[in-house]
Amino acid sequence: MKPWICVLLALAAVPAAAQGTRAELDCKFTGTDFVYNCRIRLARAGVPLTGAQLTVGADMPSMPMAHNVKPVKAQPAQAPGEYKAKLDLEMLGVWAVKLRLAGPVRDQLILHYEFDSKGATAVHR
Repeated sequence: MKPWICVLLALAAVPAAAQGTRAELDCKFTGTDFVYNCRIRLARAGVPLTGAQLTVGADMPSMPMAHNVKPVKAQPAQAPGEYKAKLDLEMLGVWAVKLRLAGPVRDQLILHYEFDSKGATAVHR
């Protein structure tokens, strides 16, 4: 392969890698056992991602197949790129929150958060 073709292929791949979907959760305990109101912020290439159809599910990595939350549809929130969903978990602890996106972007993200009696905190793996 000619060197200039390699350079063109490398440059063509850069925008796709730079445009990965990013997500952030902000979940607050509702006062009802293991139920959380969550705000999800989605962005792609640093720009809020609007118009997505988003489903949110969760499972507990420490207990595979034992604790698995049925996915719910998230609704758009007031700010661009923000969505809201209610998660009804089965217990406190670290959960793998699964975000499935359709619409202008098709993607799946898995975020690890520790849920406690106040809300959720990101777990860095």
